[in-house]
Amino acid sequence: MRTLKILLLSGIILLGFSCQEPVDYSNAITDGHYLNQAQDRVTQVIIHDIFSPPVAARIYSYASIAAYEVAAATDPAYASLFGQLRGSEAKVFKPSDKVYPPLAALAAYYTMGTTLIFSEEMMNEHRDAAYAELKEKGIPDDVFEASIAFGQEVAAAIKEYSSKDNYHQSRSFPKYTVTGELGTWEPTPPAYMEGIEPHWNKIRTFVLDSAAQFKPLAPPPFSTEKGTPFYNLADEVYKAAINANEEQQNIALFWDCNPYKVNVKGHVMFAEKKITPGGHWMSIAAIAAKGAGKDWKGTAEAFALTGISLNEAFISCWDEKYRSKLIRPETYINQYIDEEWVPLLQTPPFPEHTSGHSVASAASAYTLGQLFGDEFHLVDSSEVAYGLPVREFESFSGAAKEAAISRFYGGIHYMPAIEDGVKQGTQIGEFIWTRISTKPEKLALKN
Repeated sequence: MRTLKILLLSGIILLGFSCQEPVDYSNAITDGHYLNQAQDRVTQVIIHDIFSPPVAARIYSYASIAAYEVAAATDPAYASLFGQLRGSEAKVFKPSDKVYPPLAALAAYYTMGTTLIFSEEMMNEHRDAAYAELKEKGIPDDVFEASIAFGQEVAAAIKEYSSKDNYHQSRSFPKYTVTGELGTWEPTPPAYMEGIEPHWNKIRTFVLDSAAQFKPLAPPPFSTEKGTPFYNLADEVYKAAINANEEQQNIALFWDCNPYKVNVKGHVMFAEKKITPGGHWMSIAAIAAKGAGKDWKGTAEAFALTGISLNEAFISCWDEKYRSKLIRPETYINQYIDEEWVPLLQTPPFPEHTSGHSVASAASAYTLGQLFGDEFHLVDSSEVAYGLPVREFESFSGAAKEAAISRFYGGIHYMPAIEDGVKQGTQIGEFIWTRISTKPEKLALKN
């Protein structure tokens, strides 16, 4: 009799469970919040691990492409970038019915991003906290597991693609050797660091036919004689930095984005870690996607295309930097104009021409302008976490122009590097937009 009662009670409990309504988790992830948070974490790790601007752009691009490919695999309104990007082949992913796409995209981003950095524990800790929060929203275990597995599957394909871009081989390439030739770059104070990524033009591009496809004009011929074009360019930087007003100084500091800033106090030298230029523009992409009311798919699209633009910009820019190997204003001014002069911003450790900020900003602004319209009221809070106030812009191109001229106000670039860099970046952005697309209908027209 007792056994019968236990069986009846068990049946009632099971019946109760079976009658429960399934939890609706469809709105657990709708917008780009979780992707934004994951990107913020990648930025923090990039700063912590002190990755250079070109390498940081590579990290952002692959992680973002991984998240985007989940969107393309689960929504016919988005076209896969596989088969469009150089060195890739068309690939079809087949998610199961249990896959919750936005969670899979988040898993793809975390998985790919973690493979490209050093401090994996920082990423894993952040990922686990995000997953725990999402489980509290009622996503069933089987759905959760299937979604994570699919995200990892997509990330594995991106990892395989990334492994063939020549990055790992470039880690063993020889360091840059200072030639000592008149007018060529040499390390600058206070740390006198060696030239960063002298072989970056050997990294496979995503879209450009070659690193030198948009080769800018060469800088004016070097000269130390007063009144010559080159001397005048250096003197222009010297005077502009000395006479910079408060607004110009604020602009220079806002766009500094130098992960190598070294402070010296007496005999003590320590680094001040900052966001990279690519990190700043990826943050702008996040701000724009949120401001435009984009869902997680639109956010992933903005991240992927901005990341690609940054990657191509740095490959193209670095190709010219180590071709012209031009002396920095700080070195020239100290040697030929004023030996006591110090620029407002610390000079980054690589040659001068063209300006990386100018190229990367122009390319990113063009891409974001195509996605959201160039006339976009932007409240740029990217630097708030690093102690700087917000700045507001009425267009992406306006923000890019300010980023470019900030290098002149900061005393670290001659005007040709800025002007030619903007042209170079704009050409890159335009070219990307004509060669790849996230829209199936545009691909159909191209084919």
